[in-house]
Amino acid sequence: MVERIVFEGPVILGAGLAGLSAALAATDNGGKALVLSPAPLATGCSSAWAQGGMAAALSDDDAPALHAADTIAAGAGLCDPEAVDLLTTEGPDAVRALAALGAPFDRRPDDSFVLSLEAAHARARVARVGGDGAGAAIMAAVIATVRARPAIAVRENARARRLLQDATSRVVGLIAEIDGALVEILAPAVILATGGVGGLYAVTTTPAQVRGEGLGLAALAGAEIADPEFVQFHPTAIDIGKDPAPLATEALRGEGAILRDRTGRAFMADYHPAKELAPRDVVARAIHAERAAGRGAFLDATAAVGEHFPHEFPAVFAACRGAGIDPRVQPIPVTPAVHYHMGGVATDLDGRTSLPGLLAAGECAATGVHGANRLASNSLLEAAVFGARAGRAAKALAMGGAPVAALPAPDLPGEALAQLRQAMSRDAGVIRDAEGLTRLTAVLDALEAAHGAAPTLVAAQLIARAALARQESRGGHFRADFPATSLAERTFVTLATSEAGLRYAAE
Repeated sequence: MVERIVFEGPVILGAGLAGLSAALAATDNGGKALVLSPAPLATGCSSAWAQGGMAAALSDDDAPALHAADTIAAGAGLCDPEAVDLLTTEGPDAVRALAALGAPFDRRPDDSFVLSLEAAHARARVARVGGDGAGAAIMAAVIATVRARPAIAVRENARARRLLQDATSRVVGLIAEIDGALVEILAPAVILATGGVGGLYAVTTTPAQVRGEGLGLAALAGAEIADPEFVQFHPTAIDIGKDPAPLATEALRGEGAILRDRTGRAFMADYHPAKELAPRDVVARAIHAERAAGRGAFLDATAAVGEHFPHEFPAVFAACRGAGIDPRVQPIPVTPAVHYHMGGVATDLDGRTSLPGLLAAGECAATGVHGANRLASNSLLEAAVFGARAGRAAKALAMGGAPVAALPAPDLPGEALAQLRQAMSRDAGVIRDAEGLTRLTAVLDALEAAHGAAPTLVAAQLIARAALARQESRGGHFRADFPATSLAERTFVTLATSEAGLRYAAE
C-alpha cells in the first residue's frame, strides 16, 4: 500500500532559485512549504550552474523601461509586455533582496554593483559574482536561508511521478518517489519549479536531471502549454566531449572575446553588424554554419581576458584546463548547446496555470517574459521574481477534493532516453526543417508505443509537434524551409490538441 501524507502548505517540485524563492515567500509571516528535490541542494539544478549573473536596472544610467525594451526586442515579437514590465520593475529589488540574504555580488569601492555588458543589452546591467560564479553563490545564500527556516521541509532524492487531481481536475497533490518508495502527498497547491528541457538533447549545458519532467507531468494532467517550440541554444558551449557540456559564459564576449574559425579569421561580421554581441540565436546559427562548413569555431579571449582568466572567469578556466586547453593563450573550441527553454507550462503573473491548484515558476513556466528568445541573464531574475510571486499565490490556496486514483507515470529506459536525445539534437536543433521534424515525431511516437507516455517523452513530443507546425523562423526557432518571419502568434496547446495536430493562421 502506498503511504499517504497530508501537508498543510504548498509542495514545491524543484530546488533551484525559483523553487526556493517560492518556498521562502510561502513561509513569510507563517505557513509551511515542502520542497522535493531530485538531487542534493545546489546540485541538479540549472540555477547553480548559471555563470553570467542577474540582469536588472541597477545603475544611474539605466531604467526598467530600457531593460524592458531590450527584453522585448530579444523576444522577437512574442513577449507579453505586462510580464516584461513586472520583471524589469521588480528586478532591482529582487537583486538587492538576494544580496541582503548574503549573495556576494561583485561590488565597487562605493558599494555599487559591478555590472557587465552582455549580448543584446543596451546597458551594462548584469550583476555578477566572482566573474562567472553568480549561480552557485546566489544559490548558496538562498539555501542557507532555507535551511535556517524550520517552516520549510526539504526532501532530497525525491521526484514527482504523477500529479493527483480531484473529480473537477483540480490538482490536489502528487505521487512522489522518495528514496525509492512511492508516497501520495495531498496538499492545497503544487508548484512546479522543475527547470527546463536540456536533458532531452544530446548536447546541453544543463544538468542531466533537467529533462522536461515538470512540463510533461503538467501536460499529462491536462494543463495548457505555451510556446514549447522555442528552445534557446547557447552559442558557446565548450566543445570538449563532456556531457553536459561546460559553458563559456556570454560575459566573455561582453569583455571583448572574438569568435574565429580554425584559420584565425573572425567571422561574426559576416552574420550580424553587432558581431559577437548579436542575439544568441544569431550567434548560435553562425557557429553552427561555420562548423557545418568544416571551418570550426573558437572563442578567442587571449587578448580580452588573457592572464586574468583564473580570477575573472574561474569556472571557464577550470573547465578548459581540465581538457588540456589554456584559454589565456589558446582559443576555446565552442559549439551550440541547448541552454534554455522559453516555452513551458502557461501561467499568469502569479504563477497560476490553467489547472486550479497547480502553479509553475522558473524555466518550466511560460510567463510570456521571454517570447521567442531569452535575453541574456534574465533567467535568474525571472526565477527570483516569479518564484516569489508563485509562493505567495500558493500560500492563499485551500485544500481541494479527494484525489481520483492514479498510477505513477512510466519512466523512459536509459537506452530509449539516449535515442530520444540523439534524435532531438539531430532534428529539433539549431536549424530545423519539415523532413527532420517529421522523422523526429515518428521516432518519439514509436518510443511512446514501446514504453508509454513518460513525462520526458511527452515534453519532447510537445516541442517537436509545435516546431513542425510553426512554418516560419522566429527567435530560437529557425526553419531552413521557412526562413522568413511570418505571423506573430504564440503557441497555446494541450497534450490533446497537440496530438490532434497544430495549425497556425500563418500557414
